[in-house]
Amino acid sequence: MKSESFASQQRRTVIYLAIVISVAVLGFRLFEMQILNRESYELKSSDNSIKQVVVSPLRGIFYDRNMEVLVSNSPAYTLRIIPFDYDKKLNNLLEKVIDADSGFISQVLNKNKHFSKYLPVKIKKGIDFNVVAWIEENSENLPGVDYIIEMHRNYPAGVSGAHMFGYIKEISAKQLEAEKKYYRQGDNVGHNGIEKTYEKYLRGIKGNRFILEDSKRKRIGSYKKGADDEPSVKGQDLVLTIDADMQRVAEEEFKGKRGALVAIEPSTGEILALVSAPDYDLNQFSYITSKDFLSQIYNDPEKPLFNRATMSVKPPGSTFKMLEAITALALGSITSSTTFFCGGGFTYGRFFKCHGSHGRVTVITAIEKSCNTFFYNLIYKIGLERWKHYAEMFGFNNKTNIDIGEESKGLIPDEKYYKKIYGEKWPRSIMASLGIGQGEVSVTPLQLVLYTALLANNGKTFEPHLVKGYFDEATNVLVRYKFKERNVDIEQKYFDIVKEGMFLVVNGKGTATHIRLEDFEICGKTGTAQNPHGEDHALFVGFAPYKNPQIAFAIVVENVGFGGTHAAPIAKKIVEVYLNKLKKNKSKLDESITQIESWDLKN
Repeated sequence: MKSESFASQQRRTVIYLAIVISVAVLGFRLFEMQILNRESYELKSSDNSIKQVVVSPLRGIFYDRNMEVLVSNSPAYTLRIIPFDYDKKLNNLLEKVIDADSGFISQVLNKNKHFSKYLPVKIKKGIDFNVVAWIEENSENLPGVDYIIEMHRNYPAGVSGAHMFGYIKEISAKQLEAEKKYYRQGDNVGHNGIEKTYEKYLRGIKGNRFILEDSKRKRIGSYKKGADDEPSVKGQDLVLTIDADMQRVAEEEFKGKRGALVAIEPSTGEILALVSAPDYDLNQFSYITSKDFLSQIYNDPEKPLFNRATMSVKPPGSTFKMLEAITALALGSITSSTTFFCGGGFTYGRFFKCHGSHGRVTVITAIEKSCNTFFYNLIYKIGLERWKHYAEMFGFNNKTNIDIGEESKGLIPDEKYYKKIYGEKWPRSIMASLGIGQGEVSVTPLQLVLYTALLANNGKTFEPHLVKGYFDEATNVLVRYKFKERNVDIEQKYFDIVKEGMFLVVNGKGTATHIRLEDFEICGKTGTAQNPHGEDHALFVGFAPYKNPQIAFAIVVENVGFGGTHAAPIAKKIVEVYLNKLKKNKSKLDESITQIESWDLKN
């Protein structure tokens, strides 16, 4: 009995000891976890429960030169899927809900499979609110499916401007590889036009938000009540050089036509209107662009994606005659009183026609009457190499460096060019055609308007540009971007001679008298570019008013015939709209100044 009592006591001692040791070990472990290694475990806990959410900033918007909104942002819902959590069995159901073709979701997910499976993939932008409500109602049965509110481009001014503005689209894998520091999968990026050139200014600065999630990745709330959050910074709002009223008129005039128009302020290089026709609907690029639309636009024989204002090259026709005239005057090859006889044409190896028999003509009359014979003679007096040199001084044979990137250089041929084609003994008779802007010479409408602006402003302007600067909301001030000045070193008196000839084209007995205006004196030059593949192209370049030019323009209408008939009337309309607007604004300003002066006198 005594032995049994001892054994029982011994067992109790062992059990008590085991309990004490276990408690001690657990206590020490708790002490270690909660006191000694507290920070380490807190960090692990935070990693599991705190989620960093990148906050995309609002993209900068576009104003016209009078602060009318041209491009803005509007909110829209975007459906997303997180591949790691998503059940592909939901594909058919989701495709029906969002009205997508069968296999659409698989296609989008496969396209993004090289990205992390934990990153959300944007499936469809611009989903209807009914779809959003359905997702909310069925969220428990839709693992990995959610939506976000994004800002998409909106065009409230009724200005198309497709080739100016460009558009934004989801960043490609190739672009993402090159721009990893800022962009992430699914981000939008500027494509073409101003959206692309000024991307770094428009995109803003991303922010960060930290949220708490439970084990099921359900959001609980903000971390530290948002104390560590970093707000996003909106992109810069750009003030464009475009006049919305004139742009709308110009776009309307080119409906149903092919061609281009560029209008510019001669003293600044600011582009007032730019049209390439036909164009395309930018709204189609605001969300996921349909395959049907892309197929249609890529295969359209009219090539609406092609920017004719900056990329299309054609012979300038008679609009090039002022270049030849001012070159000959500057070189001393002729004076304002030099004459050539026009009996209906010119012979050099063969006979080159003029469209009339003008008799003895000076350089001013030759521009007014567009006498080919005068300029056939002149090209041989100048010489090919010197002609090319002056053409390049006026911006031809080179890019203008416009701030939307894409443009062609055109071609000003020289002896090297002709020797390559015809050999050392190339036929000099070719030069006669160059004298009237035909043959191998080719230019863009943008180059033509830069050349015309230089004529209008006596050899001085700035690189053509579409953006004045950005609007600083904090200071309410326009911060201007700087552009390179362009100077042509030719004496003022020679510009005056050429401009007098351009004045007479419209206001004398020239080839565009039908566009004469009572209130404003337009100066210009018609042109017809020969086209071996169909109807000739109509051209018209010019500026207004004569004494103090506020607008210069270049207009090309393809495959319609004469410049005076088809291009010049468009110039009349845009000049009238713009100069009347300037006149009206000046009257308001003068009235305001008078009122201020009267008030000062009374007080």
